[in-house]
Amino acid sequence: MKHDDGLEAAPLFTPKDYEAPSMFTPQNLLREARRQIGLLPGTVPDVCVLDPDGDLVDHLRASDRLSPHLTWACYHTHLDTFEHGGMSYGIIGRVVGAPFAVLVAEELFASGCRLLISITSAGQILPLGQPPYVILIDKALRDEGTSYHYMPPAPYSHLDPALREMVCAYWDHRRVPLNVGASWTTDAPFRETEAMIAQCRVKGILAVEMEAAALYALAQARQYQIICFAHVTNQMGQTEGDFEKGEASGSETALYVVGQTARSWRQRKTG
Repeated sequence: MKHDDGLEAAPLFTPKDYEAPSMFTPQNLLREARRQIGLLPGTVPDVCVLDPDGDLVDHLRASDRLSPHLTWACYHTHLDTFEHGGMSYGIIGRVVGAPFAVLVAEELFASGCRLLISITSAGQILPLGQPPYVILIDKALRDEGTSYHYMPPAPYSHLDPALREMVCAYWDHRRVPLNVGASWTTDAPFRETEAMIAQCRVKGILAVEMEAAALYALAQARQYQIICFAHVTNQMGQTEGDFEKGEASGSETALYVVGQTARSWRQRKTG
């Protein structure tokens, strides 16, 4: 495929066979990691959490609530477990950006995860109030590269409507109000230009983050259950005193979001 000027099209945008199996699989990577590290086979908790900022992981560790997961075979990350509200969770911190998030998500689902919750710090696009506040991302603008390896080109990746309905139906707004709307997923946070922000506002996009579009494309392609939240904490550093996340660096809010979502999921399974 060539452009009119005779140059080859960028590989990201050439036609792909989205049904073709990958030669390199997370199962094979984990198998070799277990062999090299000397780990026994094992499974992760049903519900796992991605904590890109790492603040929730730090909070749980400081309060002595984390236990290392002894069979997690990922080369790049550490998986810890914790108990909250009578449920057990796996959690991985500082998984920042679409490629890294999807790599780890693939490994988690290959290891027994059934629901993955991501709660990431995000920048405000259309104001819903003074940060911090929480948004359930129902669709994400695909301004990154990873999603295009899982799904054909389209402007957005979408949250499964059944999961959206589940979260909204069971949510208790008294402690943490929940907003619902679109985000912009970018691979280049320091290229968030005035013009692109203006375009996003016209589209009704509420926040900018770095993982949701790719995670939702993975979810749709593999039929995985993934739910992404944006914790809007900043106005992209336009004023001093930005990036404040609230109590315990936002960890109490994050725990509430995780707990509410997991309880909704379990109630739907048993209802």
